[in-house]
Amino acid sequence: MKIKNTPIQDINDIIVAQRDFFAGNTTLSLKFRKEQLKKLRDALKAWEKPLCEALWKDLHKSSEEAILTELSIVAGEIKNHIKHLRGWMRSCRVSTPLKMMPSRSRVVSEPLGNALIIAPWNYPVQLLLNPLVGAISSGCTALLKPSPYVPNVSKVIEDMITTTFDKRYIAVVQGNREVNEALLANRFDIIFFTGSPVLGKTVMSAAAKNLTPVVLELGGKSPCIIDKDADIKVSAKRLAWGKTLNAGQTCIAPDYLLIHKSRISEFVTEFAKAIKQLHGEDIKQSRHYVRLVSDKAFERVKGYMKDGNIVYGGASDATERFIEPTLLADVPLDAPVMNEEIFGPILPMIPFEELNEVITFVREREKPLALYYFGKTKHAKEVIRLTSAGGSCINDAIMHIANENMPFGGVGNSGMGHYHGKLSFEAFSHKRSVVTTPTWLDLPFRYMPYRMFGLVKKLL
Repeated sequence: MKIKNTPIQDINDIIVAQRDFFAGNTTLSLKFRKEQLKKLRDALKAWEKPLCEALWKDLHKSSEEAILTELSIVAGEIKNHIKHLRGWMRSCRVSTPLKMMPSRSRVVSEPLGNALIIAPWNYPVQLLLNPLVGAISSGCTALLKPSPYVPNVSKVIEDMITTTFDKRYIAVVQGNREVNEALLANRFDIIFFTGSPVLGKTVMSAAAKNLTPVVLELGGKSPCIIDKDADIKVSAKRLAWGKTLNAGQTCIAPDYLLIHKSRISEFVTEFAKAIKQLHGEDIKQSRHYVRLVSDKAFERVKGYMKDGNIVYGGASDATERFIEPTLLADVPLDAPVMNEEIFGPILPMIPFEELNEVITFVREREKPLALYYFGKTKHAKEVIRLTSAGGSCINDAIMHIANENMPFGGVGNSGMGHYHGKLSFEAFSHKRSVVTTPTWLDLPFRYMPYRMFGLVKKLL
């Protein structure tokens, strides 16, 4: 199946229609927003089977993994927003300094307006619809652009959205980078983009022409540290899960391993055992092991195997775009596998002796989207204090994304802006300051020629 580009004129017509729809103030009320959130909730449930089938066709993703890592996350986000939206929308009273009396001050949340949401292929349901929840709850319209690399999923999402919402309010456009270029040539009130740092720079450059705010959820090379006092059996199992989830095609997947040299042999043994526990004797036959998204991705990831010595795994099958989970040792630091985001099931291992080596190593590189540490908590706290990352887990991997009460987002090269929960509402909102001043009292001190300025100065 191949996705057809939405005609440019149709895209431009949708953008104009959404501007007009937003200008009509329909999206502003609490009632409307909650109704639309419930529509999305019901649609997600009704379309669960087609979405799971499409994820299987495009990525060989099992229905269990699809529900766990995609649909349930969106459903949880919707539930959270329905429950708390009234409170989030309520204006907030703030204190007013004496110099401004008898005025009163408050902060109100208003929708930014027309939103563009561009999603990647690796979690094509979650990473498109989760931001949409924030757009709906904040009162924005939304133009959704799914990835052409997962055509079955993108088509099902288009059908779901089209049958659920008025396209003047929420619409889907399809296509390749030509469509992305056409979209970015238009003016939006906010752009929410999830993808690579390279494409993130393109989005930010286009947005700068109109001073459009952006939320960039990017990626990079997320380090995982296994210290000398780590529980290797638990560490290996949790990393085997985190690295084989979606076949490593996860923006917060452990990208490379910084491991104490005394624990390498034990880790390789336990990692091999964990893979068999998770996926059986032959992982290729596992219903829960995802395939690489395209032939191009397969060749790129397979090419990393030559950057070190394979100490576990290494099998591949181009006809199925299958790559076995693979551990690499003796990897040069200037090798491509250590300088490019892997986005696949290959894990290079870099040995260390002292923890300060690890801290220096991480700090000398771009700030990652995630950092994981396995070992004693007191050492973990020191690593986290002296490094920077979008998010972190201690003695775990991936799981920080599962808590909707915590912000999810990058820093530096791994992105800007946060979402999930209330932060999704705020990402698509503007915090507007409002000062209300009564007319029954009009103090003369602020007016020229500034009489009694000595007294006024003391109040400032």
